[in-house]
Amino acid sequence: MKYDLIVVGAGVLGTFHAYHAAKLGKNVLLLEKDAKQKGSSTQNFGQVVPSGLSSTWNKYGQRSLVHYLELQQKADFTIRQQGSVYIASDDAEQGLLEELREIHSDEGYLSLMFSQKGVKERFPDLNPAYIKSGLFYPQELSVDPREMVNRVSEYLKETGRVHVHYNQKVVATIQKITGCEVETEDGNIYDTEQVIVCCGYSFESLYPAIFAESNIKISKLQMLKTKPLTGINLKSNILTGLTIRRYESFTECDSFQSLETPESYQELKEKGIHILFKQADDGSIIIGDSHEYAGINGIKELGCDSNPEIDDLIMTEARRILALPEDCIAERWAGFYGQHEDDIFVHDVEKCIKIITGIGGKGMTSAAGYAEASIRSLYQV
Repeated sequence: MKYDLIVVGAGVLGTFHAYHAAKLGKNVLLLEKDAKQKGSSTQNFGQVVPSGLSSTWNKYGQRSLVHYLELQQKADFTIRQQGSVYIASDDAEQGLLEELREIHSDEGYLSLMFSQKGVKERFPDLNPAYIKSGLFYPQELSVDPREMVNRVSEYLKETGRVHVHYNQKVVATIQKITGCEVETEDGNIYDTEQVIVCCGYSFESLYPAIFAESNIKISKLQMLKTKPLTGINLKSNILTGLTIRRYESFTECDSFQSLETPESYQELKEKGIHILFKQADDGSIIIGDSHEYAGINGIKELGCDSNPEIDDLIMTEARRILALPEDCIAERWAGFYGQHEDDIFVHDVEKCIKIITGIGGKGMTSAAGYAEASIRSLYQV
């Protein structure tokens, strides 16, 4: 069988490229090197928050919201529309919330400004002393990051919309006179018209020389997950003052240029720490995260284990915002993703072979929308 498109990598970026190509009627094969996806797409919070993205990527994020909600109507992909709230803790952060609200209002992206009282009433579990005000985006989503992308790929496979093969590590893509071949580690060869490589942070098997010159960096994140905490009900994605001081949508605000970092935040800023909370259906809460950076082959340099010092910094700041029981942490882990100075790395290896990776920390929010535009561009529709 000859496919119209083979997508290498069943993370959120690869899966949604396959999804959108199938929607155009293309015969698609999705190849995943592991028994199921366990890379960047499963190591994150599962917050779908276009509000935090730059103006360009916000548009992709908004399209992602549409695609996620369409999918959730077909089956349970763990997609929940519970909104997102940014909590300002001081006047400077509140000023940024007000400025972003005006920007998004002008662009037609809905948000609601909450007073201190309004935040307290809606989120009574948060520490009142921390709260200055809040900015709420009711349309935004959360997902279970360990389940969502794998459920989507399984759905595509079970419904026959996409051929999905697991445990198929691709070791070569070869341009032919017409189309190209894809070869896997166990000797399988697949014929196709087009190949898209969405390899996450796996850079050792395909085109290592290209990746070595790509300026992709590796980011290491640390996150923690509590036991189910049934006495706490966060209702929405919670993003805090440190997030306001970090996310791209706020850095584009005019007043961000005059933002000063308090002494109490200096060490947290150096470690790339900002505090997010995302509560799952069972009551467990993901808390984090931190950001450390290295070159493209820097995972060994960064280390695969969590740094206890960073975990302690995260939890100390988290407890300033939310009263968490002692000994409540059930899991802790380090995640990784590749990121590029141009927001994403796109490279045409051959006429029919394209690399698309390095989407950074915005994949869960924007990949579904970005992949739609990418596929429509590929097929000129």
